Amino acid sequence: MISEPEMAGELDVVKSREVLGDFSSEPVGRRRLGRPWWWALGGVLAASALWAPAVFVYGLGMQKPSTHGYRLDKAPCPSVRLTSISAAVAPRVSADVVQSGLLKHAAVDQARCSITVRPLAKTKPLKAGWSLDYYVGITVTLHKESNPGVEFEAQQRMTDQGIVPADNVRTVPDLGDTAYLITRDISNTELRVLDGGAVLSLTLTASSSYQSEDADDEIGESPEMPDMSSYRPAMVNDMRDLMASLKH
Repeated sequence: MISEPEMAGELDVVKSREVLGDFSSEPVGRRRLGRPWWWALGGVLAASALWAPAVFVYGLGMQKPSTHGYRLDKAPCPSVRLTSISAAVAPRVSADVVQSGLLKHAAVDQARCSITVRPLAKTKPLKAGWSLDYYVGITVTLHKESNPGVEFEAQQRMTDQGIVPADNVRTVPDLGDTAYLITRDISNTELRVLDGGAVLSLTLTASSSYQSEDADDEIGESPEMPDMSSYRPAMVNDMRDLMASLKH
């Protein structure tokens, strides 16, 4: 014979099972409580937060920049025509190329060189003994592992002569991805272009010099330096030619 307390206990178990239905076959008092769903979600988010900096730090999944077909098999200066600058300033003389080297590396290829152009004698004569020369500097850098875009924008006012005012930087439309004309001073202008992983620079600088066979010759006043802003269209045209010549 079952006592009343025992019968009451069995009734409680039956009631508990009926209330739970199909979700469990055990009484509530015997169930193991699980962690709530938002705890699991929090774990996923935490894992994502840890994974994101890992991707950033270790470069997992980062795409290499496109070189847009540019190649530096050799230094570009000997084959650069400078058609527009030559027409505006002086004929290009191949003997005036000053080669400063070509770097080949798995991450970056770079070439640097400069060209001297001199006005013809038929141009307006300068003061006796004085001559005015123009120098074209060319730098081409191909970034093959990391995208140079952020640094290109951040350094648009930076030159080898220091930081220029914001007003000295002008955007050039329809040239590469981004292009800037940077006025360093009245006699020194740089055209800088970003095109995919390629960064190209063309500078035009005027410089005066005095030559005399007589050590006692009176030097006198140097000629007025030209305003390089008038040569900007010529620089843009020759930059386009340079970019085309480097694509294969």
